Amino acid sequence: MGHGGGGAMSAELVEHLFLPAYGSAAAPELGDSAVLDLGAGTRLAFSTDSFVVKPMFFPGGSIGDLAVNGTVNDLAMSGAVPLYLSCAFILQEGTVLTELGRIAQDMGAAARAAGVRLVTGDTKVVDSGSGDGVYVNTSGIGVVPEGVRIGPRRARPGDAVLISGDIGVHGVAVMSCREGLEFGTAVESDTAPLHGLVAALLATGVDVHVLRDPTRGGVAASLNEIATASEVGVELVERDLPVPESVRDACSLLGLDPLQVANEGKLIAVVPGESADQVLAAMTAHPLGGGARRIGTVVPGHPGMVVARTGLGGTRVVGLPVGEQLPRIC
Repeated sequence: MGHGGGGAMSAELVEHLFLPAYGSAAAPELGDSAVLDLGAGTRLAFSTDSFVVKPMFFPGGSIGDLAVNGTVNDLAMSGAVPLYLSCAFILQEGTVLTELGRIAQDMGAAARAAGVRLVTGDTKVVDSGSGDGVYVNTSGIGVVPEGVRIGPRRARPGDAVLISGDIGVHGVAVMSCREGLEFGTAVESDTAPLHGLVAALLATGVDVHVLRDPTRGGVAASLNEIATASEVGVELVERDLPVPESVRDACSLLGLDPLQVANEGKLIAVVPGESADQVLAAMTAHPLGGGARRIGTVVPGHPGMVVARTGLGGTRVVGLPVGEQLPRIC
């Protein structure tokens, strides 16, 4: 299970098994989406993702809207305007058709809300006991506007690290539903399409260096991947991290670090330090960025490492999660 968690074990699986097997057939840069240059100034973003969340319906969403929003967001993190999605279902024999119908309805509603078309797909059924309800794979294609250059290798010392809102909400929402936990207030998933927020950032004219949606492995995994790819360090300020009290309480109870808990409707933006206030103003003016704030800075020291300054004046290393803290969270 740890190999599917988006942390250190996932990275090792890619590095030591898949990449050697693919050889020269593998792309030189690996990310949530690939930007493909078709010539004549046309660039497409292409992404694929699979969803196995359990339960299929959770507070604030379902596997249906999660599948659409997740792929839309992967495209948006390259600056692309999402256009078309594919959708493939793997169904366990005995799946209740009314539940499948709810999922399909949620997918259709999410696609309409995001302004994308579901243009091709596939359906397979496996024996009872060979699966677990419904699994969904979605792939997406979008167009990258001219002049937009966003990638994990573009972070530079002095850049500001911004987050669009509260972290850890999706993971806690799914876990509370799955385990029957109550934390005094209802926690709902933050699943949402982020391409509109990205468009607002790009409209400022600021040279946005890196965008990431911190899903599996949370903020910690995303920032570690950026630090490694750009060969820089990242320094967070712990008191500036937007962790809701309900998420903090749940993580304390379960022994989790909120920085390693999944999000499905938040983005991390790495932008030039002198432009941070301008980008924050654009983010907070958007409905999905009202809680945006600066949480850290890219630094030249400790390349490939993320650290957080604590309230006591010390620092702690924010590492990649080793395995799967919360299995089947997306």
